[in-house]
Amino acid sequence: MEHYHCWELGYWNVNGRIDYKKTQRLLFMTFEETGLSAEILKAIGELGFVTPTPVQERSIPEILNNGQDVISLAQTGTGKTGAFGLPIVQLANTQNSETQALILSPTRELCLQISKDLTAFAKYTERLKIVSVYGGTDIKAQLKALKGAAHIVVGTPGRVIDLINRGALKIGNIRWLVLDEADEMLNMGFQDDIETILAETPETRQTLLFSATMPPFIEKVARHYMKEHIEIRIGRTNQGADTVQHHYYMVKAADRYAALKRIVDMVPDIYSIVFCRTRQETKEVADKLIADGYNADALHGDLSQAQRDTVMEHFRIKHLQILVATDVAARGIDVTDLTHVINYNLPDDPEVYIHRSGRTGRAGKKGISVSIVHSREMSRIKQIEKVSGKTFERKMVPNAEEICQTKLLSFVDCIEKQEFDEQSAIAPFIPEIIEKLSHFSTPELIKKIIASEFEAVNKYYQNAEDLNIADTKEKKKAHVEDDKMSRLFINIGKIDRIRPGDIIGLINKYTRDINEKIAIGHIDLMRNFSFVDVDSTYAQEIINRINGQNVDGYKLVVELTESKRSSKENSFGGFGGQKKKKGGKPSDHKENFRGSRGKHSDRNEAPRRANKKDDWRKDKKKRKF
Repeated sequence: MEHYHCWELGYWNVNGRIDYKKTQRLLFMTFEETGLSAEILKAIGELGFVTPTPVQERSIPEILNNGQDVISLAQTGTGKTGAFGLPIVQLANTQNSETQALILSPTRELCLQISKDLTAFAKYTERLKIVSVYGGTDIKAQLKALKGAAHIVVGTPGRVIDLINRGALKIGNIRWLVLDEADEMLNMGFQDDIETILAETPETRQTLLFSATMPPFIEKVARHYMKEHIEIRIGRTNQGADTVQHHYYMVKAADRYAALKRIVDMVPDIYSIVFCRTRQETKEVADKLIADGYNADALHGDLSQAQRDTVMEHFRIKHLQILVATDVAARGIDVTDLTHVINYNLPDDPEVYIHRSGRTGRAGKKGISVSIVHSREMSRIKQIEKVSGKTFERKMVPNAEEICQTKLLSFVDCIEKQEFDEQSAIAPFIPEIIEKLSHFSTPELIKKIIASEFEAVNKYYQNAEDLNIADTKEKKKAHVEDDKMSRLFINIGKIDRIRPGDIIGLINKYTRDINEKIAIGHIDLMRNFSFVDVDSTYAQEIINRINGQNVDGYKLVVELTESKRSSKENSFGGFGGQKKKKGGKPSDHKENFRGSRGKHSDRNEAPRRANKKDDWRKDKKKRKF
């Protein structure tokens, strides 16, 4: 028995030798050359099918001409339904009323989608009946549909077994058994059901197994239930689609939702699924989006089948732009033109990420897979990159100015493209409106319209904070670049009951007129004095402005020190501080001081109030700068 493996450039046998005849047949193949009938070609031509996808190019001739079992490994969205559906529609015998093909799929949504596609393929094929059966709905209608001829049955494993047990579905003479999204059915716990169904089918059947990955169960099916078969691999297993870009945004965990809103705001025509970990999180995120005016809804396990159908229908026809879902709830969703997949949380399993991202970038279109992560999740990003062979690009969460500009330009584009119908309901009011606004010039009117439209947006994003955080590499880089900061000595410390915020306030107070925002780094509070790192560009200016200032009769001393912050110090402390050597210069400061005030204190050189009652050492009131 000789098994063939079909790769992207041809067929090889198990001995590693290429089969030139098989390979030559596949090069530059068109739909006409696959062997499809005129009726099928006409139907798919109207659907816009031009040339077969790689999986169709390799699978259709095998199913039509050779009758061998097929294992086809290809990512979601590569045209697998056409790969098995087109030849089955053509080969089905409409003169025979028995069920000839059984197609198993993991979810109701995928089952319905396959049925819809097969019906479209069979537009010019007379008397071919396609029936879909699935759980979560009244079984009576399905029992009735199976009473007549049901040439092709598409169903979920559980409902198929139920109908077999009732005697309504007979699969003892089927010619084709298709396992679509086989790995998904395995993940959803259908292994026993699949084996039960396989045992009911004849050994003469042609088994067609389509999957994105190759778990052990599929190998078991091939060993025990498949005859001489070919294996077709499109691309590398577990590899992400080439048409998908992978972006990530790094924020604090508490800022995920705020980041999600800004990402969505930057894409006015977004059409996306947002993946969450739990049902509760799905509900919360969807509810927040709806409350904030976004065209969104949730899909989760707590919905009834009727509610689920309604949400899915609205999403398919794009009445919804954003669908928030869990992985389980989203299984079987088949939408070809998603612009984005957004991972509100990264999945634990890289294969789950690959499957999620594969929902966009289908049919040759470009798509973007977005992940909102925290710095601690970078290891997961690296793991997914390793498994998928794709590189993630870090993007910065947009700021207020970018979002407002995007929304404004989108609004202007909509106005520019808007056509006015003289028969519309608003037409009678136009003359009065024109008369009322006629005294405004065109620029004035445009400004008023824009101001009216964007007042809420500007108000919402006014003073919006930067949500981006540094990853580990950036933090290391910032530490390396500490030489761009200068360290200042200030003769006030913990004994004066000050906090880091007071030091910042002191600097801000005396540099308010400087237009640039001065970067302030580490602040180390010692007992008698403090150190603060500031942008070297402004260090001398800060010294000039603060040094010698009198605060409550106390003279401040600010000096530049050349000593660097020890790597063992934390952000707001250290291990004791510095002492200025007697007669030494600021550059002589060393960070090994453990003494207290007294004759060795640097404060001895600083003028104090004469009045002992007002001495800061005895004044418990916290000083404000």
